Amino acid sequence: MGWGPIGRKGDENLRRRREEDERSAERLPALLAEVAAAERALAAAQGAGAGAEELNRLGTALDAALTAAMRAAYAEERLLVGARGYTDRIYRRKRLARPDVRAATERAELLLTARETHRLHGVQRVPRRPAGV
Repeated sequence: MGWGPIGRKGDENLRRRREEDERSAERLPALLAEVAAAERALAAAQGAGAGAEELNRLGTALDAALTAAMRAAYAEERLLVGARGYTDRIYRRKRLARPDVRAATERAELLLTARETHRLHGVQRVPRRPAGV
């Protein structure tokens, strides 16, 4: 398997992380569909003039969908780098230059940028209510 001289406990930890990444990366297409659906729902609500609470709820749902998709995209990137990339920094850097890995990195970074932009400008703030009311 090529996990390196880390020892039994380290091998098990790396194996667990890789399995988590595999499960997460498998979900990426479904998560991207959730992002698209959440974007459509938010745009429709904005077009219909929905209230602040509804826009906040839909904006928060889009943020959660973007976060899950971004994490899955980075998991896919780690899988494309390979098992040795979890422990060998130089090997990881070399593998990040491959075209298929670069495409996965670009997708993950686009999702990260979209999430951060949405957090800054897309989540409707809900006015606070006074404590005595």
